[in-house]
Amino acid sequence: MDIVEGTISLNLPEGSNEVLLKNLYLSCDPYMQMLMSKIEGLEGFGTYSPGSPLTGYGVAKVLESGHPDYKKGDLVWGFTKWEEHSLVPSSQILFKIEHTDVPLSYYIGILGIPGMTAYAGFFEVGLPKKGDRVFVSAASGAVGQLVGQFAKFTGCYVVGSAGSKDKVFILFLLLYIYLLVCGK
Repeated sequence: MDIVEGTISLNLPEGSNEVLLKNLYLSCDPYMQMLMSKIEGLEGFGTYSPGSPLTGYGVAKVLESGHPDYKKGDLVWGFTKWEEHSLVPSSQILFKIEHTDVPLSYYIGILGIPGMTAYAGFFEVGLPKKGDRVFVSAASGAVGQLVGQFAKFTGCYVVGSAGSKDKVFILFLLLYIYLLVCGK
């Protein structure tokens, strides 16, 4: 990874329909690893190019907009670049963030791709019931640790696996915090 510094103009090109963003939080999600090499069958996903910024989901503040749906100061979530400022097509913005009563960083975790994946996989596909036994592989990962918490909260018996002693220690810390917060 290279850190590149330079000077840029923070003005939207005249007549542009794009949106100029100040990136606040950038997500590092498991699917990004696949984009680092050319894999056949990934239609719709562009692979990364050496020397170009990585792309991924993030939280940003609108600095300037050529699109009527977005105004200066709006907080947005969508597909952006790993850089301080990004000029993106308005179609890459997936939604405006209306609820700022939670930390914005939640939109790249529990309210982002890891949270949506964990929720849909556990509640929509797994269809858990209280007392079910749930095994979570990669339980210390972004998705797995959320599945484990959802399962525990639902009243399931949870067993998680992790790839190292350090990761198991992280799971014990998460369980301890869960027990403190939930009072169980």
